[in-house]
Amino acid sequence: MVYIQEAHPIDAWQEKANVKEKISVSSHKSLEERCAAAETCVTKLSIKIPPLVDDLGNSTEGSYTAWPDRLYVIDQDGRVAYKSKPGPFGFKPAEVEVALKRVFSAVTAH
Repeated sequence: MVYIQEAHPIDAWQEKANVKEKISVSSHKSLEERCAAAETCVTKLSIKIPPLVDDLGNSTEGSYTAWPDRLYVIDQDGRVAYKSKPGPFGFKPAEVEVALKRVFSAVTAH
């Protein structure tokens, strides 16, 4: 997981669902703020892997067109093996599973 810029900050485009669920995140002014938001995200969502955090210049988001969120599978050569449509509505876990199996089978075939 790479945590990128906040999709629905309270000082820009606050989502109604965030208000209802009492999610209140400002646009990040420092890397420390972004790291803290990432940690809160993985804790609240019970994500078991540590997050990577995009820089404040949003270079990862820009390179992968990841906003607001997207699923990727990267192969062992660093190439994109799968890119979902924007989430959460574009997420197709079954497609990710197929891509992961294809990547893992290529790795084990070497």
